[in-house]
Amino acid sequence: MRIAFVEDDKQLRTSVARGLREAGWTVDLAAKGPEALDLVRSGPYDLILLDLLLPGMSGLEVCRTLRAEGCRVPILMLTALDAVEDRIAGLDAGADDYLTKPFAFGELMARVRALTRRHGETPARVVLGALVIDPARHRATCGDSELTLTAREYDFLLHLARQAGRVVSRADLMAVVWEDARAPYSNIIDVYASRLRKKLEAAPGGPVLTTVRGTGFVLEPPAAAAAARARPTR
Repeated sequence: MRIAFVEDDKQLRTSVARGLREAGWTVDLAAKGPEALDLVRSGPYDLILLDLLLPGMSGLEVCRTLRAEGCRVPILMLTALDAVEDRIAGLDAGADDYLTKPFAFGELMARVRALTRRHGETPARVVLGALVIDPARHRATCGDSELTLTAREYDFLLHLARQAGRVVSRADLMAVVWEDARAPYSNIIDVYASRLRKKLEAAPGGPVLTTVRGTGFVLEPPAAAAAARARPTR
């Protein structure tokens, strides 16, 4: 399996690449933003490790460009910037996970395994009204429209769709999608829910993603959601 590792710090690039190779990965390296684009386009890759602050073109710009070109490879962003706003910016650009420096190599490997494991799953297709999720192709369509999703958004949607009509708790989402059951009230869930809701609302005939305050989220076909809203309250 192959990793594209983009990092301008030579010492960090060398040491992390050595550890990844010792763990059995094939690792290709780049040190600048434009080099990263050329490298990933020459793929295929199973994962991209992408530094945020790069010469020539920032990691955010690289990430946005790759997603705009249709690249669905999981992206783990690495950076010394740890403010919430910085993490949100990375996720909004299309990254699937975010690891701040300095980091323990063991944590990096755990995140690499989690991202590649989820990306490689191929369960049966899920159909929810006009929404069709095809894990074999890592693709989600709604009617004639294809949903442009990051790997994490895709996992979020797939997990909700497989339990359509039922409330999925925040703790369940953190445990399954982020493989971290310790932070069920992390605002990262709400960031992803908001992004996913906007994409579903823009798709004709798409299901409705509803927040159940203090509990979790439920995904329902439009007709079921409309019927629930019209039901009289007691």
